[in-house]
Amino acid sequence: MKCPYCKNPNTRVVDSRPGKIELEVRRRRECQTCSRRFTTYERVEQVPVMIIKKDSRREEYDREKVLKGIKKACEKRAISMNLIENMVDGIERDLRETNEREVASNVVGEKIIQALKKVDDVAYVRFASVYREFKDITDFIQELKSLIPKDGRSGDLDRISKNS
Repeated sequence: MKCPYCKNPNTRVVDSRPGKIELEVRRRRECQTCSRRFTTYERVEQVPVMIIKKDSRREEYDREKVLKGIKKACEKRAISMNLIENMVDGIERDLRETNEREVASNVVGEKIIQALKKVDDVAYVRFASVYREFKDITDFIQELKSLIPKDGRSGDLDRISKNS
């Protein structure tokens, strides 16, 4: 493994332990030239899951793309990177457990929406507004109403929706 600091190809493993997700190994490494330490993660290579886009194109599932979308929705919210990573891990695990080699993009989108809905209402609405392509304020209001407890206390939201 090449050192990310000095690019020396000689590093040694100082510590190995199971990673956060199944089939992952976390390794602490030390460069034999500059003595700096860094962490690597080793994952079992799996058969790629292909995502079927709306226009029928297919592309390989990209964990970074899912992570980027969730991070954007969670921007300026009190949501830790650890929790975001766990959401992505869960979504990825769900996709792989289906044993399907091809999955429609809307399945991935809905999994992201469900994960965000459990964590933060604002992040959920942010992602949903882009993913579901809200056209106007009425779409927002309708989505917000679905988040309000069923005890009938929607107050300002009812007033706003009557005026729109």
